Amino acid sequence: MAKTTTPKPTATRQAPPQTKPGDRVRVSTTAESIEGILIPRPALLEQDITILKLDTGYNIGIDNKHIKKIEKIGAGVRLEVFPSLKLQQKKGLPAVALIATGGTISSRLDYQTGGVKWLMEPGQLFALVPEIADFVRFKEIRTPFLKSSEDMVPENWQVIAQHCAELLNDDEISGVIVTHGTDTLHYTAAALSFMLKNLSKPVVLTYSQRSTDRASTDTVLNLKSACHMAASDIAEVMLVGHGSSDDTHCLAIRGTKVRKMHTSRRDAFRPINDVPLARVSSDGKIEVLNKTVKKRAATPAKMTLANGFEGRVAIIKYYPGCCPTIIDHYVKQGYKGLVLESVGLGHVAGPDSQNSWMKALTDAIAKGVIVCATAQTIYGRLNPLVYSTGRELQKLGVIYLQDMLTETAYVKLGWVLAQAKDRKDAQKMLLENVAGEINDRIAHQSFLV
Repeated sequence: MAKTTTPKPTATRQAPPQTKPGDRVRVSTTAESIEGILIPRPALLEQDITILKLDTGYNIGIDNKHIKKIEKIGAGVRLEVFPSLKLQQKKGLPAVALIATGGTISSRLDYQTGGVKWLMEPGQLFALVPEIADFVRFKEIRTPFLKSSEDMVPENWQVIAQHCAELLNDDEISGVIVTHGTDTLHYTAAALSFMLKNLSKPVVLTYSQRSTDRASTDTVLNLKSACHMAASDIAEVMLVGHGSSDDTHCLAIRGTKVRKMHTSRRDAFRPINDVPLARVSSDGKIEVLNKTVKKRAATPAKMTLANGFEGRVAIIKYYPGCCPTIIDHYVKQGYKGLVLESVGLGHVAGPDSQNSWMKALTDAIAKGVIVCATAQTIYGRLNPLVYSTGRELQKLGVIYLQDMLTETAYVKLGWVLAQAKDRKDAQKMLLENVAGEINDRIAHQSFLV
């Protein structure tokens, strides 16, 4: 009978005992030598990888089976220390306020988990961009909460709006900056556009796609540009961020006409059915691009707040074969409003279809549900009068929101339902251009800006 033996596990090559995370090391592999700071391997990463932070700021993973030798060549550094800077405020500069709410711009890498942690104080953010003290001074900094943007809810928009209103009513403050995560930033931008009434100063939302510890972070240019716009003469809610993949300029985009269009690029946000309000160069030069831009009032008006929001609203995306019973579900759940992202010029399965939506929509509207239509195409305008299906839907009471973005429509619908007296009033408010969300004419150059 053959003898069975259990093979000994193959040893994984690790950093030698004399090196530790934070040490500057030279890693000699079968192909090259690489120098950098040895950092801990994230718990979720494969155990046969050694991680170095290069002098460029980027991290590199090296397969241990290719490593011949690791040697310490320099003193260690404390990886968890992120410098904090108290800005030296200069008199005579425009005063701005900062509201930090979380997101990547307020985070750094956690070397143990491979995820990110919140920066603990705004000074850690300022340490990255100390030069902003040369053109603005921060009168007040608030942190009402720290959240990832996917965790945001409408109640958070109301809190941010409340802080904005209080700060904007300070005569000394020129404008307000809101730092925020990227994934739902355009929803917050739309919400503040509707909730802040009599706006006569800039409200600037900015972000970072890449955390502050990375060499490719977009925090520096975005925050500098946000400060320039907060001190500018443009009195609108706007989102400010990279205008291209390099570091040459940022775009300021109207809060109701902006959408995140890429998962990871630094210039992820683009204007939709609109041109940017302005271009901000890396040296702070502001070039106004949009003729409809609202300018700062010589005598700022008293800011008022209309931050109510009806949370029982939803977006329904229509697609081939989509069952109309989804409408019935929302009605049974007590929803007050629906945004129907429709195909074509504003269509769903019509009266002659075997999957007709006409009855479900008729019943919902009869029960008082406000149903609005937006376009699945993102760009362009709806027109219910071109085809018979559109005309039938409009007769039922579906409200066509012209060139409004679906996300903006969702925010506006919830906001309107908290303000309107009745259905007629709600319909009037939905079709009123409150904050630049509806354009009478879409400029040709606004497509894929």
